[in-house]
Amino acid sequence: MNMKEHILSALKEQYDRWESLLAGLSEEQITTPHLPSIWSTKDVIAHLRAWQQRSIARVEAASLDLAPGYPLWPPELDPDSEDNTDQINDWIFETHREQPWSKVHLDWTEGFLRYLQLAQLIPEKDLLDTGRYPWMDGRPLAFSLLSSYDHHQEHLEKAQAWLQEHEVS
Repeated sequence: MNMKEHILSALKEQYDRWESLLAGLSEEQITTPHLPSIWSTKDVIAHLRAWQQRSIARVEAASLDLAPGYPLWPPELDPDSEDNTDQINDWIFETHREQPWSKVHLDWTEGFLRYLQLAQLIPEKDLLDTGRYPWMDGRPLAFSLLSSYDHHQEHLEKAQAWLQEHEVS
């Protein structure tokens, strides 16, 4: 298995783990906040989806050999800066908190699957080349894929721990 196949396979497995977790929960469990946090599993999925849109923009741009057209976020919230991640996450929460679970889940699912399809179009050499996409600031496009995996894994582990602690299965 080449590196591209390995990364895409890991991302697909990550998607499957999330779907398995979500399938075992009722809508009430999904929409109930994970106290002491104000976020529910639905809010976590909406959060992942919001960040996923930036990742999708990158692989879409790479497949078309263009610069990414990122989703519109408030101009004062620079997603490429580590300084305001909490503000961005608060904005994402407030923006999506009233959306119904069915929409949040559908948007995340469609986005994740589109992300995998688009990434499949990128030749492995382009995916791993640190200089191929200037808008990646010297990182290979694979960095975006691996970061998405890590982000989903981080939140999956937190959700599983909370659910286990509260004996939700």
